[in-house]
Amino acid sequence: MPVNRLTRADTPRPKTGIVHLGLGAFFRGFGCVYTADAMTASGGDWGIVGVSMRSPTVHDALAPQGWAYTSVMLAPEGAKVRMIDVLNDVLIAPENPDAVLAAMADADVKIVSLTVTEKGYCHNPATGFLNPNHPDIIHDLSHPSPVSAPGFLVRALQMRREAGLAPFTVLTCDNLPENGKLVRGIVLDLARRIDPTLADWIADQATFPATMVDRITPATTDDDIALVARLTGYHDAAPVMHEPFSQWAIEDNFIGGARPDWAAAGAEMVADVTLHENMKLRMLNGTHSALAYLGYLGGYETISAVIEDAVYAGFVSQLWAKEIAPCVRAPQGVSLDAYASALVDRYANPAIKHRTWQIAMDGSQKLPQRILGTLAYNMARNIPSPRLCLTIAAWIRYVSGTDEMGQPIDVRDPMTERLRDVTAAGLTPSAKAAAVLAMTEIFPAELAVQIAPMVISATEQIWKSGARRAIVEIAGNQL
Repeated sequence: MPVNRLTRADTPRPKTGIVHLGLGAFFRGFGCVYTADAMTASGGDWGIVGVSMRSPTVHDALAPQGWAYTSVMLAPEGAKVRMIDVLNDVLIAPENPDAVLAAMADADVKIVSLTVTEKGYCHNPATGFLNPNHPDIIHDLSHPSPVSAPGFLVRALQMRREAGLAPFTVLTCDNLPENGKLVRGIVLDLARRIDPTLADWIADQATFPATMVDRITPATTDDDIALVARLTGYHDAAPVMHEPFSQWAIEDNFIGGARPDWAAAGAEMVADVTLHENMKLRMLNGTHSALAYLGYLGGYETISAVIEDAVYAGFVSQLWAKEIAPCVRAPQGVSLDAYASALVDRYANPAIKHRTWQIAMDGSQKLPQRILGTLAYNMARNIPSPRLCLTIAAWIRYVSGTDEMGQPIDVRDPMTERLRDVTAAGLTPSAKAAAVLAMTEIFPAELAVQIAPMVISATEQIWKSGARRAIVEIAGNQL
């Protein structure tokens, strides 16, 4: 293997205009790429300081490379590589929160963007409101050096206000319904608990554009690092792998209009992203989660392997047509049938090794956005939803901690311990389902009552027949 490491090009660097919280693979394979293309097209000082919210791993891998890394587009016909060098620094929030705040409070910074996942907002998924009992929020209410993403936003905005600076635009890029509005509400709630006048200033001066982001970026493996070395001749400790497809719809609501020319890079700058967001959350993220839980239980490691199975392919096709499409209004010029067909092609891309286990993480935070909103719409209109209920049943089986062969599942979820307790061994499947549905921080009480008979029945079916057979039985019952 080549031993020379990737190093950034020796060219003048743009000033930092963006601080990004949550510098994982997704933003490096998506937002950084769009920003690099925007500066190539139109210039501007839009260098990025990335912030790792938990781990030093990304910092330690990128530091010897001058923060540059390889972006690898994985197409069925082969891989394409390019160097991305828009990062000016990577900070580690737990090690030096004051350095993160100083970066966010810098007058040159116009945007603070986030990909901290659903759980990073410390909110109640069932209501969308800040969870004041979250340990990180309890800490941030009484400490000026925060640990949570909302805490960093509020304290940095507080610093800017005290310095007489304008606020930055808060640009969330996470899969949350009405994500800009939701994050605004969380930030204002936390700010109001700290200083009501600060909350008033933020409400009056700051903006929180909504976004819809879409690109599949599987976790990087050692095999991926070896592939990059073969393709490029250098060792990159932290490449990012992604599919060819990408879509970014952004509400064009930035303070003073200050933003990169993302439109030149292919982003859609729109007045309202709601239709894009609902289509993507329900049609892509919803079916991704369904395939992840049912596919994992069926013994499949990747989404591409799941969708090769005709039973699963038929399941997702019917899920789109009968249970999701009725509650989705397409953006202008978009065909839902064509969108669904393109999703099948993306899922089937053999070059993308997107693990079912990876997608299955944090289901307690994801399902309210991806599945429950669709179910609530359908229940209000008497639209039968057996496949959505089967998806919830598969998740219940998954978080119980053992698969269909009796092997342990490495469940990663903020509520793992509680979910294990309420799905404990010795309880019947129906008792497990009822106990999970009673978790009001996930399931709105009225919806839980409406779907309980179907979810309990599907859970019994999953435990009795297994995931794949349960899909077949549902298909037979629906003929």
